Amino acid sequence: MLVFPQIDPIAFSLGPLTVHWYGLAYMAGFLAGLWHCQYLLKKYPLAGFGEKEIDALFIWIILGIVLGGRLGYVLFYELSYFINNPLEILKTWQGGMAFHGGLLGVVIALLVFCRRKGLHPAAVAERIVPGIPFGILFGRLANFLNGELWGHPTNVPWAMVFPHVDDLPRHPSQLYEAALEGIVLYLVIWFFGWRNGMKKWRVSGLFLVGYATARFFVEFFRVEDLQFTELTGIYSYLSQGQLLSIPMLIIGIWFLWMSGKHAQK
Repeated sequence: MLVFPQIDPIAFSLGPLTVHWYGLAYMAGFLAGLWHCQYLLKKYPLAGFGEKEIDALFIWIILGIVLGGRLGYVLFYELSYFINNPLEILKTWQGGMAFHGGLLGVVIALLVFCRRKGLHPAAVAERIVPGIPFGILFGRLANFLNGELWGHPTNVPWAMVFPHVDDLPRHPSQLYEAALEGIVLYLVIWFFGWRNGMKKWRVSGLFLVGYATARFFVEFFRVEDLQFTELTGIYSYLSQGQLLSIPMLIIGIWFLWMSGKHAQK
């Protein structure tokens, strides 16, 4: 049995400015994703989408992740709390980012950007999406450092006690998600998606199916969110994260079907 390390959430301070590990983890994810996109563009160039366009798009993407992720967390998970404490919405350094909301923010940013630049969203997405697992990996490690999103009680050898929660050994579900949604998902996308060439919709489809499957699985070990039941009054055996992953799975399968159809043509 392991004990959650009591990590100071503040990495360092520069006068009145305090830098949190949570923010550094997200910055590392952004930079890793940007680097990977630049690498793929050198390997698979796309007309009208160069380094200048990458830099501009990533500013849009960062805004989409931050705004979409925070608003998604507010709406999907803690709506009643934030209605009563609206100023708490601004305290992103304390954690509380919803992946599904952040993904929706990225999709909107990508569609608007591509429309303005006259680019095909699928072609751009194939070069952006493979870098997303890096961001997920660092984001889940940030969840772990913040001691949030812990799992159900368990007796497995690697169980961890989170003293700020209780004295029960629990699944370190943040690390499960970091491994599956970050490392394993990237390897799947690399092996089946882009290592032998870019095909429209394939990488995006693999990402959506892979993430939805991994998230659906890990949610069985993570303490479930009751927001769906609280908002609708309808009891569900599935968690909020699982319910939000089902549309991702369906859209991902559709993308893979479109990729196969496009390849045949």
